[in-house]
Amino acid sequence: MNKISTRKLGQSNIEVSAMGLGCWAIGGPFWEGDKPQGWSTVDDNESIRAIQRAIDLGVNFFDTADVYGAGHSEKILGKAIQDYRDDVVIASKFGNMFDEKTKQIIGTNSSPDYVRKACQASLQRLNIDYIDLYQLHIWTLPVEETKPILEVLDDLKDEELIRTYGWSTDVTSNAHLFAKSPNCSAIQQELNVFIDGREIIELCEKYNLASINRTVLAMGLLTGKYKSDSQLPKDDIRGNEPEWMKYFKDGKPIEEWIKKLDLVRDILTSEGRTLVQGALAWVWARSEKTIPIPGFKSVEQVEENITAMEFGPLNSNQMQEIDKILGERSYRY
Repeated sequence: MNKISTRKLGQSNIEVSAMGLGCWAIGGPFWEGDKPQGWSTVDDNESIRAIQRAIDLGVNFFDTADVYGAGHSEKILGKAIQDYRDDVVIASKFGNMFDEKTKQIIGTNSSPDYVRKACQASLQRLNIDYIDLYQLHIWTLPVEETKPILEVLDDLKDEELIRTYGWSTDVTSNAHLFAKSPNCSAIQQELNVFIDGREIIELCEKYNLASINRTVLAMGLLTGKYKSDSQLPKDDIRGNEPEWMKYFKDGKPIEEWIKKLDLVRDILTSEGRTLVQGALAWVWARSEKTIPIPGFKSVEQVEENITAMEFGPLNSNQMQEIDKILGERSYRY
């Protein structure tokens, strides 16, 4: 086993822990109309303890967004890191408008004026002077709208309000629009054992960008705690799923994914790993550019995630065996 500790945040050369933590879940409930967009209830004190425990164990990279919990995630993260600011790398996102009082998403906005206002609002909620990585949080935009966004992001960097920027999108053509900018360092994409993410990973490797990886545990399926008859609550995004949801239907895991997990379970849990640790090991083995950001709600989850770094990536034989089982993907490991 090969311990993994740090990776570079693309061409920015900012050094981050090989695993970050995603702060969507700790934002707590928020909605778009009557549809929940959060992960049910949350204990803010436990969230703060979990973040600080992660820092103590060597994780320095935390990914949030202004819309998570309608600003609540940024506030909790800001409280947790106040005594650690020089030791951590903070990523946030912009593009979604929301009402902090009603916790409702009310639309999207990528105009230069809004980007600047959103950045200032995030800095205030996080209680910091600059954001290390600032990411566009709208999955797709017309080509003509991206140029003014890049211009205002470059200005924010010049003003030292951000250090670098990126785009959270699974649309490769979008990623290309940012990739050539010298101040772009990352593309955030969905990536896990079931979702190979080949095109964006190849783009990141070509342009020396970090591939920041969300949904690395398939929204909980790769923890192994959900069975075919599991039922998620209605205030959880997985219990009242949006159109883009792949893994749950009517609050229950989709049987296809459960069957696929059973096929590769023994490989993922080899060498003493838990299923969660095996899922993270797969992501690291996928490319030297990958940086998984599993979500969390508790200290216990954080500790299990971080222990995965002690095991390191899966080896090439294990990766090839998983490809063979799940379908030929023709990678070179």
